[in-house]
Amino acid sequence: MKIFTSTQIHELDRYTIEHEPIKSIDLMERAAKAITHAITEEWSTHTPVIVFAGPGNNGGDALAVARLLMIEGYKVKVYLFNITNHLSEDCITNRQRILDSKLSKNFTEITAKFDPPELNADTLVVDGLFGSGLNKPLAGGFASLVKYINQSPAKVVSIDVPSGLMAEDNTYNVRANIIQATLTLTLHQKKLSFFLGDAQQFIGKVKVLDIRLSQDYIQNTEAQYSVIEENDVRACLLHRDDFAHKGDMGNALIVAGSYGMSGAAILATRACLRCGVGKVTVHTPKKNYDIMQISVPEAIMQMDHEETAFTEAVDTDDFDALGIGPGLGRQEPTAIAMIAQIRRAQCPIVADADALNILSSHRAWMQQLPKGIIMTPHAKELDRLTGSPANADFERLQRASELAQSIQAYIILKGHNSALCLPNGNVIFNSTGNSGMATAGSGDVLTGIITALLARGYNQKHACTVGMYLHGLAGDLAAKDLGKESLIASDIIDYLPQAFKHLDD
Repeated sequence: MKIFTSTQIHELDRYTIEHEPIKSIDLMERAAKAITHAITEEWSTHTPVIVFAGPGNNGGDALAVARLLMIEGYKVKVYLFNITNHLSEDCITNRQRILDSKLSKNFTEITAKFDPPELNADTLVVDGLFGSGLNKPLAGGFASLVKYINQSPAKVVSIDVPSGLMAEDNTYNVRANIIQATLTLTLHQKKLSFFLGDAQQFIGKVKVLDIRLSQDYIQNTEAQYSVIEENDVRACLLHRDDFAHKGDMGNALIVAGSYGMSGAAILATRACLRCGVGKVTVHTPKKNYDIMQISVPEAIMQMDHEETAFTEAVDTDDFDALGIGPGLGRQEPTAIAMIAQIRRAQCPIVADADALNILSSHRAWMQQLPKGIIMTPHAKELDRLTGSPANADFERLQRASELAQSIQAYIILKGHNSALCLPNGNVIFNSTGNSGMATAGSGDVLTGIITALLARGYNQKHACTVGMYLHGLAGDLAAKDLGKESLIASDIIDYLPQAFKHLDD
């Protein structure tokens, strides 16, 4: 599913108006009916409603919703803010519709001084101050109103986006001046900022409302951002032939583990095996031999000549994919062996964990990485790779995308909505996963999954999208049975068979 920017959404509205055809005021009414229906599903007519409407089209939506709620029997107070004596055309129309109705006993237009109403725990606030077109932080009286609403115990429903939140980049926004919604009723699609962690405190529960915007525009317009969904993953799956043997199913090499960190190698190897690869070889220090043989008997052991650390690059001619990094450690001999291994590899590569930490402390080596390498940093690892902490999640995402383009890599920025940054500048968000997966070893599992898919013949893009979707789906299935609090990385591996089965059904 494509994620359009606020500019593209505005163009989509205009295209719909011109080509459906439909008047803009009638499209607004269609949206208002969908919003009103969503509100009436959550709150009864016994709930007192206060509507705050801004001067633009978001305010026009709010006024239309106020009128429709009045018709439904709700007690509604409406405050329209017309501070500059300039309302949008559709906002003016909906103001007149309220004034012409016989239900407008509590309508107030604010042009100067504002005495805010009391907001208590029983009150429902409908936030229609500013929508997705906002391009600068709120200030002055609107900022004061936002703070007043946030400090109250009232429930808040925001129309399209919480007022003060920008649809994409909130890096330099003033967070104290953003509505903290209980429920956001967003139109057509989730906005880009909704996929980022630092917006979650503002959007609350999100419900997407379909207002039947032009499918022609949606299908024919390119989008830099998108979300991978189940049907997309099903279309990418490679199914094994009934006469396949292990030689047909790929040969993967995992370079992982150091003394005391054999668990990372075990998790990556087990996950790799669970994803249908024909054979997995693990290169690890000698002292890990016994625990690896016992924990993963299906894997082939290839021991480093050193007892406790990875120190020698190995030939990859017989392998179809390489996963490197989990539990390696960061000692200088390991660092030198790691970059030598990457340079020597003749197959697709997944670099994670200590492989990334080594690169961040030897940043000149970044230029030696082969095109098409897959890197799977979490937020702090990405900050180290780029040289400084990001100020906000959008800025971090932009840095990841710029790095992917610069070195022609596939970078999965891990998080609740993991984002795959492609070498061409496009970004694909994952739609599976949960907070229970925020546990040690979860990333090692993802490394094993993607390495297996590469070895099986998936290209880098599909290995990443299918891999992160499967990883999250297995985590979701595990959380459903076990709960989020008790989830560990091994549970994700144990539920991979169910995740595959779900996608095969």
